Amino acid sequence: MSAYLWKSFDEDEDRPEKPRRSGVTEMRGPHYTLSTQNVIQEIFESVGQFVDGLKFSGGSHSLLPRDFMKEVTEMAHRHDVYVSTGDWAEHLLRKGPSGFKEYVEECKLLGFDTIELNVGSLDVPEETLLRYVRLIKNGGLRAKPQFAVKFNKSDIPITGNRAFGAYIVPKPRSSEFVEDVDLLIRRAERCLEAGADMIMIDADDVSRHAESLRADIIAKIIGRLGLEKTMFEASNPQTSEWFINHYGPKVNLFVDHSQVMDLECLRGRNLGKNHSSILGSSYFRI
Repeated sequence: MSAYLWKSFDEDEDRPEKPRRSGVTEMRGPHYTLSTQNVIQEIFESVGQFVDGLKFSGGSHSLLPRDFMKEVTEMAHRHDVYVSTGDWAEHLLRKGPSGFKEYVEECKLLGFDTIELNVGSLDVPEETLLRYVRLIKNGGLRAKPQFAVKFNKSDIPITGNRAFGAYIVPKPRSSEFVEDVDLLIRRAERCLEAGADMIMIDADDVSRHAESLRADIIAKIIGRLGLEKTMFEASNPQTSEWFINHYGPKVNLFVDHSQVMDLECLRGRNLGKNHSSILGSSYFRI
């Protein structure tokens, strides 16, 4: 890391250069507030070394001018930052079977590197989900399915019907959602087999609040899918700290841009939140 002075790391604990396969920090882009190009540029110039990915949450990229989006994706790439879509692919299904393929092509033209698939919002059969993953990969982009730990009750196979290929009698859609981490893992494993690059775990009912983190669910997911292939949303600094304390600096986390610096400090052993420890004194000189 030539741009920054890392003072307190042991040599074998240094953060690897980008692109990183683990210890990935994905940053939330425009969503609740609309960021200007200058704001994003300032973020990249100040903490870009610590950002691996930029995600446009909530389909916010669909509201922005094409020229603006292309400028942002190009800027991100100059800082070795990949760009990911957020929760939006499900809206394209109204265009019919060809709509999703057109969406993939449009994302590629805009400079996106990764397409996120919110499995709960898509609400499609498992085989259709796998087909979407393959379409994304065939389009030259990375696929990142996002799973919640709760599923519509009508989607959960009854005991004895969980094996792949078993016929399951269709059931009416239910309004009840129930927790099933085993189903999450099984579907995530199939997505990875189909070529998915990363599995995003929704914070709801898992890691939304530090005081109610589901350590049992997190441990089971990481144990089955692996640390490198999973990413968790850390909604606040306390949640980030919990993940680093329990799984070390190589855990992949999705955070708000305001948390990037604190997270990078936490990834450095014994640094706490001492920003000067990772930036060096010259960074703060005017």
